[in-house]
Amino acid sequence: MLDANIQTQLKAYLERLQQPIELVASLDDSPKARDIRQLLEEIAPLSAKVSVRFDGEDVRRPSFAVGRPGEMARIHFAGIPMGHEFTSLVLALLQTGGHPPKVEPEVIAAIKAIPGTFRFETFISLSCHNCPDVVQALNLMAVLNPGVSHTMIDGALFQQEVEAREIMAVPTVYLNGEPFGQGRMTLEEIVAKIDTGAAAREAEQIAAKEPFDVLVVGGGPAGAAAAIYAARKGLRTGIAAERFGGQVLDTLAIENFISVKETDGPKLAAGLEQHVREYPVDIMNLQRAEALVPGAAGLTEVRMANGASLKSKTVILSTGARWREMNVPGEQQYRGHGVAYCPHCDGPLFKGKRVAVIGGGNSGVEAAIDLAGVVAHVTLIEFDPALRADAVLQSKLRSLPNVAIITHALTTEVTGDGHKVNGLIYQDRSSGAAHRLDLEGVFVQIGLLPNTDWLKGTLDLSPRGEIEIDDHGRTSLPGVFAAGDCTTVPYKQIIIAMGDGAKASLGAFDYLIRTSAPAA
Repeated sequence: MLDANIQTQLKAYLERLQQPIELVASLDDSPKARDIRQLLEEIAPLSAKVSVRFDGEDVRRPSFAVGRPGEMARIHFAGIPMGHEFTSLVLALLQTGGHPPKVEPEVIAAIKAIPGTFRFETFISLSCHNCPDVVQALNLMAVLNPGVSHTMIDGALFQQEVEAREIMAVPTVYLNGEPFGQGRMTLEEIVAKIDTGAAAREAEQIAAKEPFDVLVVGGGPAGAAAAIYAARKGLRTGIAAERFGGQVLDTLAIENFISVKETDGPKLAAGLEQHVREYPVDIMNLQRAEALVPGAAGLTEVRMANGASLKSKTVILSTGARWREMNVPGEQQYRGHGVAYCPHCDGPLFKGKRVAVIGGGNSGVEAAIDLAGVVAHVTLIEFDPALRADAVLQSKLRSLPNVAIITHALTTEVTGDGHKVNGLIYQDRSSGAAHRLDLEGVFVQIGLLPNTDWLKGTLDLSPRGEIEIDDHGRTSLPGVFAAGDCTTVPYKQIIIAMGDGAKASLGAFDYLIRTSAPAA
């Protein structure tokens, strides 16, 4: 199960254990149960502090628990945590064994102080790059708070349970048997959701902050670069982000970030945050901006959704973009119930089923190729008369036997049975005729929309809703700059966003110098 190299690395990690841990398996006669037995039998000899038992009584089999001897285990894995989830297993072993987590002390204190009983279950797919963050966050909460327990469930292994609960997207989290959340969630988001007083306390803390020299709104590549460049100039810098990392968190493979041969979105986002934290930047995560108010005395105000306000001499807007939606009947109703936006994450839940991909650009064609290896059949629907993807991708797509391509077509409706998707309707743009496809999933891949709705009527936006900027990153408001995918800059790429973030920050620095200079 684990090759010699991985065993050597894991053994080194397990030397950090401060307390004994116990692995307890609940198995059946399935092949997966045999794999779990083999995995645990390979882990146990790697440390004298690890023991294993095979007499577990968990009703969900095959599974195993990670706990301390003599205590009720609070972390469970229903499935084999390999692939993206192997790190979740390693962290569960280390943290259960007393190795301190790399989490801010105030977050740890908040978790320990939460009263009540919280039984979490997270349905995942082993190919999902968003799932490990949720699994690791909930596992850590189970380690720190005796009122919290968590079970990771491989949806592909427990397909009957997935179908019974009508789960069609991962990660899907249940709390005490009821739906809790879907999609990527950070530790801070989960804590804020169950600790009802957290938001109010945080709003008070934010409202009490002194004005900044530079306030960055948005925590993606552009925002991170802007914050670093501002801090390096010795400016009092703050960064308020709805989720640090932004759209990068939803990006799987990154192979064109110059000097880094290959990486993935979550890894890059973690690197961005780590780099920003090397400087005296006030990071305010999980903060959604609602209004930009130019003020007197040279200060611009940013009002947050929680009621707090921040003031700064300059503001850099880097709020990025989000997935573009089709805006057709049925899309919102069946979102997470057959309508999906991440083929790599949710694709395994559609194994053996018929799906459609909307969009014929690179993202759409790559999604169709990816899905074709999992599902029974893929229909790709493109609005234009021809696909827009790179020729090499089109060639690969057309070589697949279980793919159909429909061009010059407009999707007009997603249909369902009230619970989940059962088809879609599209219009042939040449003839005007309507057609129906019977299928179980619709993956939307039609580009991005800038996150600028909250700025309408405040500064100049393009017809597409992008913030209009000049070659210094300046907007139509004095002291307000912008960078990244939310602006009119062409070519929405990570490396371009980073450069524009740096440029906007230097522009803000230049503005501060000129506006603070004494009159001649």
